[in-house]
Formats: sequence, structure tokens, C-alpha cells
Amino acid sequence: MPLAPSDRELVVEELGRDPTPAEETLFENLWSEHCAYRSSRPLLSSFDSEGDQVVVGPGDDAAVVALPDPESGENSETYITMGIESHNHPSYVDPFDGAATGVGGIVRDTLSMGAYPIALADSLYFGDFDREHSRYLFEGVVEGISHYGNCIGVPTVTGSVAFHDDYEGNPLVNVACIGLTNEERLVTAEAQTPGNKLVLVGNATGRDGLGGASFASEDLAEDAETEDRPAVQVGDPYAEKRLIEANEELVDEGLLRAARDLGAAGLGGASSELVAKGGLGGHIDLEAVHQREPNMNALEILLAESQERMCYEVRPEDVDRVAEIAAKYDLGCSVIGEVTEGNYVCEFDGEVVVDVDADYLAEGAPMNDLEHVEPTQPERNLPDVDLTEAFEAVVASSNTASKEWVYRQYDHEVGTRTAMKPGDDAALMAIRENGTGLGFTSGADPNWTDTAPYEGARAIALENATNLAAKGATPLAAVDCLNGGNPEKPDVYGAFRDIVDGLADMCSDLEVPVVGGNVSLYNDSPSGPIPPTPTLAMAGTKPGYDAPSAALDGEGTLLVVGGSDDRSLGGSELLAQFGGTDSFPAVPENAAEVVAAIAEVADDDATRSTHDVSHGGLAVTLAEMVGEAGADVTLPEADSPLEALFTEAVGRVVVETTDPESVRERFDGVAPVETLGEATETGRLELAVDDVELDYAADAIADLRNVISRELA
Repeated sequence: MPLAPSDRELVVEELGRDPTPAEETLFENLWSEHCAYRSSRPLLSSFDSEGDQVVVGPGDDAAVVALPDPESGENSETYITMGIESHNHPSYVDPFDGAATGVGGIVRDTLSMGAYPIALADSLYFGDFDREHSRYLFEGVVEGISHYGNCIGVPTVTGSVAFHDDYEGNPLVNVACIGLTNEERLVTAEAQTPGNKLVLVGNATGRDGLGGASFASEDLAEDAETEDRPAVQVGDPYAEKRLIEANEELVDEGLLRAARDLGAAGLGGASSELVAKGGLGGHIDLEAVHQREPNMNALEILLAESQERMCYEVRPEDVDRVAEIAAKYDLGCSVIGEVTEGNYVCEFDGEVVVDVDADYLAEGAPMNDLEHVEPTQPERNLPDVDLTEAFEAVVASSNTASKEWVYRQYDHEVGTRTAMKPGDDAALMAIRENGTGLGFTSGADPNWTDTAPYEGARAIALENATNLAAKGATPLAAVDCLNGGNPEKPDVYGAFRDIVDGLADMCSDLEVPVVGGNVSLYNDSPSGPIPPTPTLAMAGTKPGYDAPSAALDGEGTLLVVGGSDDRSLGGSELLAQFGGTDSFPAVPENAAEVVAAIAEVADDDATRSTHDVSHGGLAVTLAEMVGEAGADVTLPEADSPLEALFTEAVGRVVVETTDPESVRERFDGVAPVETLGEATETGRLELAVDDVELDYAADAIADLRNVISRELA
């Protein structure tokens, strides 16, 4: 895709001449939607990204957040990094390599900050599970993530999977990563000193991934799976594993002044952004770049998105030691130039092919001023459906079914930090460096935001916080991946604006800073735009590494706590299965108080199990809790048994406790508490709703919930 005429005019005016072919292509990629956020950056100021715990906020390769000291609550010297990326278009064209290189990219973002990657989360969105093409993409993406993550030894510990018709022509693959570092080891992408060398370490540069940034900024065409394959990168996880260990050694020895991974727009993007962030320039000798293919030209060297490569700023006296460490790990190493006080200049074959102001190249893209149409909520029109049929359909839906088929393919225990495994509300990682349990959760629900973008996005933020609180963790910080369709369509852009505002407003209410993120637009295909999809990855902390499980213990009283009094069914899996419409249920106005109360109750000695209520409502929550222990439940009266069982009103948790009165006292004046019944030792779910009684053995429920494993076995 050539540089737009209006953009070219601006470049000519800035340079005082026509750009060279290399300059024009570099501007086209760095000024693309994927790199420059031209349609979204004006909206992102809605997010509150500040807080005492925030060390490095938005704008670097990853954010850096200080963990609290478990005893004092003050910020400790132990830091985590948080980052999230999308690899949507590449995963449609080549699901295995597209997803695998998405993992590789977010891990290198973590390395850039001087951190060691300790946990991954994947949030995946596909077309209807019944479609063969959706299952093909699903299987390929999961295989790509598991292959890359398992090979590099970084556990995938949490995430989400959703199916919706409108992802059929454009699936989403969002991957988040948490790393571990401290104040002494911290590195940023801000160039420090003119005269320092720019060193490229990692795999040799080939022709794969050419134009990946501009490819990610276009709607997918019908022939994308064949025509756009050259724009998809090819990963080598074993090289990445060596790069991880080499980076660790480079950081330990204090050899890095600044670092940037080579992702979108390749070497040109990484090196120009690195020097621009320091208010400096750079001089690059493109022929010095180690290459794996013959006769590569300047454009190919500049823009190839070959994987497993890092650009480092290194003091001249440290270059030899960097080369020694690279050789130790069998990695290529090239001194490709140096930091300067002038322009960003690239030479090739004795000729200057790029000579531009680095800041203008990296930050000068004009923002788009787009029209939008405000979404409206649907009116109430509920289906007339038998309660037993509804229960079995919702529990067996691919959206609410067990995702064990996915996470059993991931080595989620490598690194020996995983205290709470996948399949529960949130993962829990043991940060032994300061005795902190680190909760981690990630996801979104397209049914919610398709029904009501603003209200659905607020619910997504609250649900992630509730996932953490249900395991006793207090939310600390979040990163987002904002996915939308073609923003040039007013209805699409209106919905996108609403998910930004909804996510920002709820995170602000929760006092959770949004410290970084990613935007992916033009997720549009001949089958139409995707639902607006605001994936949120959130971390939280608690003293120690113990947390109540979602599985019933069999000894306590069952209560449902939190939420609001609204039991509307908008956005629910019930309506997705049986049709009908409704408004989205309101979230509690005192969300932060509700989350704090849930976390406190989850950590109480009398609490036996906890599980949040969200996708599929109480029907799915109770079905997921039943196993060796069972439950005898009578739902409180509601306007409709459908509402009582299937509303997806968020901010609610089912608590099994041996001291129900103390739970009621903690929530007094904060949020509703309703008695559901008792946990039992029968291994059955006995459920009374009005005059209907449902009775299922745990094995029968497991059979309903195993639809994905059964179909893909």
C-alpha cells in the first residue's frame, strides 16, 4: 500500500524534496494505523495511566509497575513488566506462524525492559465453533502459541476463548506477557548518548514479514490467505530462547543503555523509534546487518520483520563483550551504526537512502478526524424457552464450555511459579523475590460489547478485577488491546469510541491504572467488521501464594455476593443461543468497594471456595464448581427464572463459607448478599428455580461442558 497522497505532501513539505523510495516506504509503515494509532491516539487520553506504583507508563515496549511489599504495603524494589499485543491478520493468513510470532514479539517487548518473562496470557476470538474454517484457525493458533511458548519456557497461565459469527473472516489473537525485573536492571527504549553504538543481536535478517505493519492496517481481502502470506513472519522459538538468556546476561552485566525489539516495521521502526525517544538521531549502515538471504536491497533490510532480533544501544567499550555473549548463545551480532545528534540516516551501497528527522518519522503522523455514530441499547424481547433446555444449551455452548483442550497443550508450570493453574478465575504466580502472590487474568466478551459497547466494556474491566478478587488479590494495574473494525465506518468508529470510554471509566472507578496497550483496527473482511473487542489483561497482588479454588469443598454455605440489583439479560449466552434482545445489566456504582470486599472475603479462613459469576450466569458458575462435591441450591425469587439463572450481571461471586454471617457483615451497605443453599458431598447439582427442579450428576455436567475437547479429540 503506497503512502497516501496527503501524507506524501506533508513529507515533501518537511523534507523540502521528494522522499527516496526507502523513505517513502518507511513513512508508509511507521505512519500506518498499526504503528501510529492515527484513529485511536486522540481517544487514549481517556485512560488514567498514573499511580504511585507506575514506574514506566505507556509509550515504551512494555510498562513497568512496582509490586507492593507484603508487610508494609509500600512499593518494593521488585518490579513487573506488563505488555499486550495483537497478531490478528497474520493469524488469519497463517494461524500457526501468525500466533507463534505474536508470542515471540510480546516476549521481546518484555526483554527490552531488562525483564525476564514469567507468564503469558492468550485471549482468542474466532467465528462460530461449528464452522470447519473456524476450527481450523482455532487449532492452528493454539498449536502456534503452545509450540512457541513451550519451546521458550514461558508458561501460558491464563486467558480466554470466545466464538462469535462476526470473527469468521477476521479472528483475533491477543497475547499478554508479564516479566520480572527490579530498579537496578531496568532498561528503556530511550537512547542515551551520542557516540554509543547501535548493535543488532539475534537471528539473521531475511525477507519474511515485509510490510507487516501496513498489512496490519488494512481490511482483510478474500484472497488474504494466499496473497498476504509473505507479510507473515516465521518464528524460531529456539533462537528466541537463546535470545532470552543472552538478554538476561547482558542486563546482569549492565551492558545495555537502551533496547528495542524488532517488531512492526523491522529495523527501520526499532532503530528510528529508539533514537527518537531520546531526542537524538542515528547513523545506520544497512550493509552491516547480518543477513540470511543474498542480494537483499535497502528496503528489504530496513523493513523485513524477521523474528528474534533486538536492537541495543551499547557503549563503545562494551561492544566486544556484547559480541562475546551473543556468540556464546550462537546468536548473530552486528554493529550497525551509532547514536548521533543529527537526523536518522541510513546508508546502503555507498549511498544515503534515508535522511530524516527521527522524531518526525516516529511521531509526526497526522491524526485522523473521523465521523462516528453513537450506538444504542436494544429493547427487551426475551425468548420463551424451557428452563431445562436452556440450562443444557448454555452450559454446553462453546463459549462457556470447558477450555481444558486449550490450556492442557500449554506447559503452564514451567518456571515453577504457577500457584493457581489455568481453568480457575485467575492465575496466581509466586513472586518469591518478595513473597507476593501475583494474580493475572485476561479477556473480553464480544456478546457484551456487541450489545452495548460502553456498558459491555465497563463490565469487562469489572469482571477482570472480580476474577482477581475472587482469589483474594487486589488489582494493581492493567494493559489493554483495543480491537475494532474499519474506523472509517461511522457506526464502527462510534462503537470503538464507546469501548475506549467504557474501559477507561471503569478502570478509573476501580483505581486501576491502564499502563500500556495496543490498538488493532481494520479488523474487517468481506464478511463484515468484528464486534468491538476490548481485551483487558489485569494483574493483582496478595500476600503469599494460597487462594481458594473454584471447586466446591463440600462443607460450607453457598452465597452469591456483590453486583447490583439489575438482572437484565442483554449480552448473555442465553440470548446468543435462543435469540431475543435486552439491555445490558448495570454494573454497581461502587465497584471498587465491591471488589475490595470480595478480595477480603476470599482471603478469610472460613472461605472454602469462590467463583465469579459472568459468562453463562449462575447456571455456568454452579456447573463449573460441582465436582467431587456438589450443591443443593434454591435460587432467590426474581422477575423471571431466566433472569435468576442466566443474567451475566458482573461483579458477583459465589462464595462457599463456613461463616456466612461474617460475609453478610462485610457486605452490609456495600452490595447484595443472597443465600443459594449448601455445598454437599453428593457430587450432584440439585437446583430449584421457581417450580422447576434440575438435578445433574457431576459426570453429566462434565459431559455437557466437554464439547470442545470432544470435537477436537
